[in-house]
Amino acid sequence: MAIDGITSDFVYSGDQKPQVVDANYDNSKMSQEDFLKVLLADIQWQDPLNAKDISEFINNAVKLRELEVLNSFESNIQTFVSTMQSQSLFFASGFIGKLVEYEGNQTYVQNGTGYASFSLSSPADFVKVTILDHEGNIVEEKVFSNLSAGEEYPIEINNPNITDGYYTVSIEATNQGVPVDATVKSLAYVNQIRKDKDGIYAVTDVSSIPLDKIIGIGG
Repeated sequence: MAIDGITSDFVYSGDQKPQVVDANYDNSKMSQEDFLKVLLADIQWQDPLNAKDISEFINNAVKLRELEVLNSFESNIQTFVSTMQSQSLFFASGFIGKLVEYEGNQTYVQNGTGYASFSLSSPADFVKVTILDHEGNIVEEKVFSNLSAGEEYPIEINNPNITDGYYTVSIEATNQGVPVDATVKSLAYVNQIRKDKDGIYAVTDVSSIPLDKIIGIGG
């Protein structure tokens, strides 16, 4: 029964709690604002005869602060990543119209001259270097013996009879018949710079080179 001068509207009822968020709301994506709404609503509609312990409120406040810190940290990281990508893109634009040295076996030849190099993972008593055109025809072939591991061996291409373009550098290395791995470095002419979700690339006529594969820049 209502007391005179005081309406029953002020009596607590568990059925009157408001719906702050949707029933299927994903708590892992809760914003600071939504968290505060839920917290205030929880305090406002609690039973005054069975009020929650203040320690729970403190715990909720700590969670809110943690959420603020995490959101701020994530925002700072995103800003940092965006800044680094912009700087990398600006730096990479300097490659356009220039020859770059990169880790790969497609080397650029102009006016009959070109350059590449290779290194071996372990010593080899036999090494054959083959230069092939885009149709797989052998342009040049050189044989070396007793090469050491870790040293960089240059490959000079000097053939006025070949056309401008890219040529494949193939390395066959063995030590007492056992294959030896070889790493090839070549030259490429950069036409443009491309950025996508996977990174930034120097684009040539035959490939897209990741920036971390570029070793040096020429003229």
